[in-house]
Amino acid sequence: MASSRLLHLPSFYLSTTIHMLKNLLSRLRTLHRTPFLVILVDIFLSLYFWSCGLSPCTVDLDDGQTTVHFWGSTHRRSKKPYLVLIHGYGGNSKCQFWAQVGCLSQSFNVFIPDLLFFGKSHTLSPQRSDVFQATCIVEGLKKLGVDKYSIYAISYGGFVGYRMAEIGGDGVEKVVIVSTGIGCTDEQKFEQLRKIGRNPLELLLPEKPQDLRVLVNLSIYKFNPFKLVPSFFLQQFIDSYAGFERTKW
Repeated sequence: MASSRLLHLPSFYLSTTIHMLKNLLSRLRTLHRTPFLVILVDIFLSLYFWSCGLSPCTVDLDDGQTTVHFWGSTHRRSKKPYLVLIHGYGGNSKCQFWAQVGCLSQSFNVFIPDLLFFGKSHTLSPQRSDVFQATCIVEGLKKLGVDKYSIYAISYGGFVGYRMAEIGGDGVEKVVIVSTGIGCTDEQKFEQLRKIGRNPLELLLPEKPQDLRVLVNLSIYKFNPFKLVPSFFLQQFIDSYAGFERTKW
């Protein structure tokens, strides 16, 4: 038994290294159309997720019309509960949860999907509802063998997580929803928009660094991660990510 464990250890690190190198090469191939700094950050986050015991995978649904991309626990532990993290609008699985994945992966089998039209998830379907998003994630989790889990969802992801709880039934154990206006009345929503004083689409799909800074200031209470980030890098990020999302929505 001990010898088999010793043999398993180097094979695990070898396979992890190979996957990391493949990920690095795939990112470098896109260098001609994606800014180098954006690629560098993406590679760094991917390697960090790998170091936390997660690996990427994709699930095809609807006869190949829909593809959902996940980062999930590579070696699942039966004693650990399953936790699904749902990101908000304008982000993806890595950008939203890089600060939490290290700690949470120690206590949970973590699975983090890219919502459709964000990150690497996409569909040919014309549907754009939160119900469709939730249905695709629930079906994707089933194909990955994840039938019982809890949900942590933030912002727009909260609407999706709420629908997942409806669809998943007894398979969903607990739900935590953060910074989501599920219980708000129309009057409360209009009042909040009035306080912002801007068209929300200009902030949710920013075209300029200043719009992105305003969005972050409205979303984060204490710490602004973009405070010291140069505007030229934020523009590269907008052109690489938000531009893609804008064309799909």
